[in-house]
Amino acid sequence: MLQRRAKISPNFSMASMTDVIFLLLIFFMITSTVVSPNAIKVLLPQGKQQTSAKPLTRVIIDKDLNYYAAFGNDKEQALALDELTPFLQSCAAKEPEMYVAILCTPTRSVEKYAKEILALGIHTVDSFDIHTGIPALRRTLDAEAKAHNTVSIISAGWDPGSDSVVRTLLEAIAPKGITYTNFGPGMSMGHTVAVKAIEGVKAALSMTIPTGTGIHRRMVYIELNDGYEFDKVAAAIKADPYFVNDETHVKLVPSVDALLDMGHGVNLTRKGVSGKTQNQLFEFNMRINNPALTAQVLVCVARAAMRQQPGCYTMVEIPVIDLLPGDREEWIAHLV
Repeated sequence: MLQRRAKISPNFSMASMTDVIFLLLIFFMITSTVVSPNAIKVLLPQGKQQTSAKPLTRVIIDKDLNYYAAFGNDKEQALALDELTPFLQSCAAKEPEMYVAILCTPTRSVEKYAKEILALGIHTVDSFDIHTGIPALRRTLDAEAKAHNTVSIISAGWDPGSDSVVRTLLEAIAPKGITYTNFGPGMSMGHTVAVKAIEGVKAALSMTIPTGTGIHRRMVYIELNDGYEFDKVAAAIKADPYFVNDETHVKLVPSVDALLDMGHGVNLTRKGVSGKTQNQLFEFNMRINNPALTAQVLVCVARAAMRQQPGCYTMVEIPVIDLLPGDREEWIAHLV
C-alpha cells in the first residue's frame, strides 16, 4: 500500500496579491490627477441683491422670574422688569421692521405689556386665559392696536384658542344643542401661575380633574414659605377668581417637584340638532404636553397676525388657513 509522504496545505497566502493591488491603487491615484474630464462648464446665476436674516430679539424669563434679553447676536444680559420696555424700544429703533411680540407673561399682566408693545408699532399675540375677561380685553386692545396701526391676537392657546375654533365649528354644524368641554386630568399652567402669585406660596401645582358635563375639580398642591399659616394661604387660593367658581382642594406637600407632570388634555362633546335632524353627536379628544402645544399655537398665530388688518382678534375671528406657512393655493389643493 502506497501512502503520501507530504500533506497538501489548505492555506493560501494573500500577501503577494495584496502587494499587487496596493501598487495598482497608487498607480491609478497618480494617473487620475492628470486626466481632464469631458464636462460642460456651467455658470450658476448670481443674485444682485442678497437677503439677510432679520436680527432676532430674544427675551428670556427663567423659572425664578429673572429677565434676560439680547438683540441679534449679542449675549443675553440681565434686566429688571422696568427695563424691559426701554430695551424693546431700542430694538425697534435698530430694526424698524419688527414683526410680532409673543407675550409669554402671566395672564394678569397681558394687558399692560400688550399696550406698551403695541404703542411701539409691534404686533402682539398672547395666551390670556381668563375666559370671562376676554371680551373686555379685546375691546381695550382693539382700540390700542388701531391707534398704532398694529394687530393684537389674544387668548391664543389651546383653551381658549384652538378649542374655541373647534367649538365654533361644532356650533355652526349643529346650531341647536349643548357643548361640554372637559379638561384634564392634567396640569393647568394658568391656575398654577395664579397660585404661585399668592403670598406665602413657595411652589405650586394646580391639577384640573374633570367630573363630567363641563364641571371640574381643582386639586392644588403647595409648598409654603416659612412663617405662613396653611389655612390662611389655602383660603386666599380658594378666593382667587381662577378658583372661586370651581370645587377646589388645597393640599400641603413636602415636594411639588415630585408631583410635576406637564401632561394635559381635553374631551369636547356636542350633542345637537342639524336642521330638523336630532341626535347629532360630535366628539373631539386630545392628550397633550401643555406648554409645548401652547407654544406651537402662539407661533402659528404670530404668523397669522402678519396677515390681518389693524385691530384685536381672537382665534375664532381669523381664517384658519392664515395659521399655515407658505402658499395659500397649495394648502387649498392639499387640505380641501
